[in-house]
Amino acid sequence: MKLAKPACTDPVILNQWHVISALDEIGVGVVNQTLLLEERVSYSITPAGECLVWRSSPELPAGAPVAPAALDRAAALPVKPEYGYLWTSLGNPPAELFPLPEYHHPRRRNMNAGTVGVSTSAPRAVENFLDLAHFPYVHEGSLGVLPHTEVVEYDVEIRDGEVHATKCDMLVPKVGVNFDAPVVMRYRYRVPHPYCVMLYYDSLPDPSIEDICAIWVQPMSADRVRAHNYMGVIDDDSTDTDIKSYQLLIFAQDKPILENQHPKLLPLDPRAETPIRADRSAIAYRRWLADLGVTYGVVPARV
Repeated sequence: MKLAKPACTDPVILNQWHVISALDEIGVGVVNQTLLLEERVSYSITPAGECLVWRSSPELPAGAPVAPAALDRAAALPVKPEYGYLWTSLGNPPAELFPLPEYHHPRRRNMNAGTVGVSTSAPRAVENFLDLAHFPYVHEGSLGVLPHTEVVEYDVEIRDGEVHATKCDMLVPKVGVNFDAPVVMRYRYRVPHPYCVMLYYDSLPDPSIEDICAIWVQPMSADRVRAHNYMGVIDDDSTDTDIKSYQLLIFAQDKPILENQHPKLLPLDPRAETPIRADRSAIAYRRWLADLGVTYGVVPARV
């Protein structure tokens, strides 16, 4: 099979692991299809439990039964089932995905709390997730409340090749489905991958353990994504439907904001958009992307 020149020529992004589906949402024994970096890819889990990803071909349309022996191995793509999701790459990814040791805590409930298509770039989606200042305005009554709009000073650093923001304190009316009273919540953010971001906060049932809310952003194209909402919580009372409904409500409030940002690609030039103190994590994220050499989904800084 002759492979066409990839639409994405950014080696940093091309050689990353990218999420394409929650594992428990994949049709077993049939062809599932999606778009990754402007290329159509197919994926399946065989009845024996083997995960397969390959460049799509017209001979195997979506919904068709799949037999591993029938696949053109020249079209096969790297596969990594990890953290409840299926990851693949159109390039040469590292041997391991970023570590997430908290995923394996025996009390943690891990789930995909909904996958949402958004007309924006992957970096814009990550930056919006990092933005504390929008909580009282966009998520009033859940993640924020007016007139408490001040974002206090917090710390941001690049540590072990990742962006970390810590001591992010916000007055939050209802940070999760099992929170019923306002609380000053101390958040911490972690960006371990150009298109993945996590938010950690103390669990209500056991504050010695952190709950995790994250988005793994699948870049369908430079300005169109699927956001996979990962939740890892300590919660024995809420149903999966309760948790997913709450997260999808939050994302539904963000979606129109994201889709109305212009340009859709994230400008990396510090002069392109006026920063304020609350944007410290966004500024660090943009600089980190520039230092990595990312060009896909962004407007590169002028030299």
